[in-house]
Amino acid sequence: MLAEALTALQNLEPVAALRASRWVYPLVNSGHIAGLALLFGAILPLDLRLLGAWRSVPLHFLAKVLVPVAMAGLALAATTGLLLFSVSATKYAATALFPVKLGLIALAVANALLLRRSPDWTPARSPGLPDAATTRLKAAGALSIGLWLAVILCGRFLAYLA
Repeated sequence: MLAEALTALQNLEPVAALRASRWVYPLVNSGHIAGLALLFGAILPLDLRLLGAWRSVPLHFLAKVLVPVAMAGLALAATTGLLLFSVSATKYAATALFPVKLGLIALAVANALLLRRSPDWTPARSPGLPDAATTRLKAAGALSIGLWLAVILCGRFLAYLA
């Protein structure tokens, strides 16, 4: 059933046009890279701050700017990633690495959502509170860096394995 759905997806007319296009596919691929750059480029400084770097810069200042940039990057990367996947859906889904990449993305997003719901994140929402880097914040920052780097590596390896 899944194989039939993936075959149907990659045989859709817009997907076939994307696959056949000399210019659109590279543009979508470039959009994916731009989304990753926005995502990781925003997450890395925020995570490093959670780990204790730049203590003189209040966490809420960084979060106010970087969280929306990271969310926009994630939206762009996810949208373009789906388009890139659709071109060879059966081939990508058949690799052992693709579900690993999806799992890592889910874990990274869950880590971010749990962090945002954590009482430790309150300083990011309340500028008047001290923002000492707690063990939870440090763990979330380190985990985030590791997970997103693993996602990026899986994506690069998929391009060569699929």
